[in-house]
Amino acid sequence: MAIVLRSSPLLWTRLAAMVFACVAFSVAVHGGRLYHGTGDWCIFCWAFSFAGTLLVILVELFGLQTRAPVSWKNFPITFACYATLLCLSASIIFPLYFLKGSSGQSEIRDYRIVSTVFSCLATIAYMSEVSISKARPGEVAGYMATAPGLLKVCETFVACVIFVFISDPPAYARHDTLKYCMSVYCICFILSMAVVVLCVGECTGCLPFPFARFLSAYALLAVVLYLSALIIWPIFNFDPNHGGVKQRPSSCSNTQGLCPWDKVMAVAVLTAVNFILYLADLIYSTRLVFVSA
Repeated sequence: MAIVLRSSPLLWTRLAAMVFACVAFSVAVHGGRLYHGTGDWCIFCWAFSFAGTLLVILVELFGLQTRAPVSWKNFPITFACYATLLCLSASIIFPLYFLKGSSGQSEIRDYRIVSTVFSCLATIAYMSEVSISKARPGEVAGYMATAPGLLKVCETFVACVIFVFISDPPAYARHDTLKYCMSVYCICFILSMAVVVLCVGECTGCLPFPFARFLSAYALLAVVLYLSALIIWPIFNFDPNHGGVKQRPSSCSNTQGLCPWDKVMAVAVLTAVNFILYLADLIYSTRLVFVSA
């Protein structure tokens, strides 16, 4: 089996991202003394990014792209985009839980600072990989390398973060309208992830209807659903007339990480973020339908 080694900015960017992610989780495991469940999440983000990048490099090194069971036009950039978001989330969560207000041993704190720095470097490296790999105007590329494809990745990731905040503790259980919001997040996540899987698995041609029209119809549905959730969630969580709490409780100042009120606020902000992403997705998808027509 021939080894194909072609030096390129993309290869060096992937190598840098892999090394940074490896250092981040190695240092954290070795001396970070992670005791919170969020520490496991950060380790997963770095280790998953490292392993996936190593897989991509090995496949291209041995020229196995045609034998891969996925579309190689879509898989590497899809993974790089998810790795960007994973490392970004770890770069925010890790210092929030393990550096903010920490008064432990200085050596342990130093390990945590190093992990945070290399997590930020990995995020920058993965962002550079996405920037290098994304489709240019007039260039023939896979759907996931285009703006709508990258938006799908962001939509699913933001939804996953919403699920984390909304479920611990369950912030949707006290009212039926909040359960409706939860169903909105689930439905849109499932449809977006289905689009990503279809594109990476190169199965879009198996659909009994035009893929472009499905994307625009689904994006319109998601915009309407998220707009309703964007209105309902704040009303029933922050309006005292509907059982909400308007002001941040003073007890949150003594809570490590995020208190329940902070998580509810985070869900409201992320709902607005995903609404904007779906709105941009709708604009791109509608334009795709008109261009195809």
